[in-house]
Amino acid sequence: MKMSDDENLISGTDPNFYQSFKTPIFKAAQEGDLHRIQECLRSRTKEEVKWLVSQVVEKTTPLIAASRHGHLNVVNYFLEECKADVEQVGSVTFDGETIEGAPALWCAAAAGHFATVQSLMRHGARVNQTTFSNSTPLRAACFDGHFDIVRHLVQHGADIELANRHGHTCLMISCYKGHYDIAEYLLSLHADVNRKSIRGNTALHDCAESGSLAIMKLLLKHNAVMDIDAYGMTPIKAAAVAGHSNIVDYLVTVSDVPKIEKVESLELLGATAVDKKRDMHQALRYWQRALDERSSDPANIIKKVPTKAIPAYECSIEVDSTRDLENMIGDPDEMRMQALLIRERILGPTHPDTTYYIRYRGAVYADSGNFDRCITLWMYALDMQQQALEPLNPMTQSSLLSFAELFAYMLSERNGERVCSDLKYSTVSVVYLKGISEIKRGIEEAPIGPPSDKDAANFHRALLILMHLMCLIAKLDGTVEEEDEVRQATYRFLKLKPTGSKGATPLHLAVEESTSSVGRYPVCRFPDYRVLRLLLACGADVNRSNTEGNRPLHIAAKGSSDGLVKHDRSDILRMLLDHGAHLDCRNDSGKAPLDLLGDALCDISPINYTTLQCLAARAVMKHGLKYIGIIPKRLEEFVKIH
Repeated sequence: MKMSDDENLISGTDPNFYQSFKTPIFKAAQEGDLHRIQECLRSRTKEEVKWLVSQVVEKTTPLIAASRHGHLNVVNYFLEECKADVEQVGSVTFDGETIEGAPALWCAAAAGHFATVQSLMRHGARVNQTTFSNSTPLRAACFDGHFDIVRHLVQHGADIELANRHGHTCLMISCYKGHYDIAEYLLSLHADVNRKSIRGNTALHDCAESGSLAIMKLLLKHNAVMDIDAYGMTPIKAAAVAGHSNIVDYLVTVSDVPKIEKVESLELLGATAVDKKRDMHQALRYWQRALDERSSDPANIIKKVPTKAIPAYECSIEVDSTRDLENMIGDPDEMRMQALLIRERILGPTHPDTTYYIRYRGAVYADSGNFDRCITLWMYALDMQQQALEPLNPMTQSSLLSFAELFAYMLSERNGERVCSDLKYSTVSVVYLKGISEIKRGIEEAPIGPPSDKDAANFHRALLILMHLMCLIAKLDGTVEEEDEVRQATYRFLKLKPTGSKGATPLHLAVEESTSSVGRYPVCRFPDYRVLRLLLACGADVNRSNTEGNRPLHIAAKGSSDGLVKHDRSDILRMLLDHGAHLDCRNDSGKAPLDLLGDALCDISPINYTTLQCLAARAVMKHGLKYIGIIPKRLEEFVKIH
């Protein structure tokens, strides 16, 4: 590994200093082997020692590793003898989640190492120093229920109201994780019981979602208010969606909970029993209680608002009487449709659970071979998402990807036969067209200016999903009218000039092997000749470059032949060349596709794809001739790429 100037300055003339000491010290810190650390540092100067114990290995430092694992003697040695910076930060993993920018104090507090916490604070660690996600050491201790550390941090100035980047406070996380003693302690310090997170939830919501009735009563005793979150959910509904009947049963008895909230929560609890617990008898009991609650006051009966029959739900109508409930006892499929109807009415189309359970029910049908029923439900969910959610919402993308995975499975073969022999072109084309409309909405409604890294990655993923849908429809045969509609939509899509990561156009993606990786399950393999043919037929620019100056031919030329027979790769290259791709145009690294072809060159005769115009441009560039302002403006770029 090449060393920086600073490393050379510290390490003197020893060429192996960087590797010989940095990693062993870090590993010893992880394992708490103080003796090995001392041996590594014995003959080093103070400057070298201080530098070594602050070096990053595996995105973290020896001090942070020792603090994370509670090796107190190592921590003290680093701080006292090596003069390590107590405020240094690094990446650590807890329960499979990576925390970026974590200070040593945060790591020790999260892991529950009380003595290490005390030592770090004695050596000057700031009690409110946060991670990159704005999580404090106090919040870390609240998360895993380390009450002794919580109390110690508070006694030494920890701010109980400092929230993380999502607006979650220490009280909220202790309620969500069910740590009664910590919640009680924070409330005794007058923690804001009704503070809201960015998505509008309060400690009561977090408690309801976790199912702790004792903490729920504690919060109410401290004047917690039943408020709504960003989805319009109250704590009692949040408990019902999570399936915590103990919370719902208790709050139904609380007088200041509105009656309609009690009714709808009982109905949601029944829907949860159907889809989450598969307990039909429990569902019927809660739905009956909801009906009883609706009519409990003869002077103020709460009636259901009549709704239209929904074909995706087999035109089922919500039951409105005990007799209707009794008639459903022997029809579990009807009960499943009731659960979907109830959830859609109460939660609305923007709540994640509404479309999640529609898709879940469709997946169950697909698993049993009922693909038509699955497609109908998923199409209904996708329509709902596209109407209610912002463009390129991850849930909408997930629905489009699920369709791609389903279609790929239906087109696959098992024991020499196709899984589904009657997948219609029109079925796939409808989803493909919806995918294009989602991309179009994303482009048209994007904020002005360059996108953030997160938005760019989100758009790239949407493009990849659409490429797989394009590949699937290219495998099928439709009527002349159906195929013409797809080509026209693809033409309009290309006119939007969509680009993904590194400025990749759809044509780049069509010949890029990494396009194959789009989800957990295999869909289509790229490069794909049929997708390439469709894009070129619809006017894709064969010589458009990405941000690295690579044209689609560059990508196709440097790709490996893994998964492609030599004949297929040659066909892809020839198709690009036949549509005007230049073998001699150069990318930002000065490479031409001709330089990247390798063994594919034997199947392609360069002379057949070299024009006099190309030869002239190459001669101009080779000899450094002046051409700007001399040749027509439209030819200047052509000469430049040669």
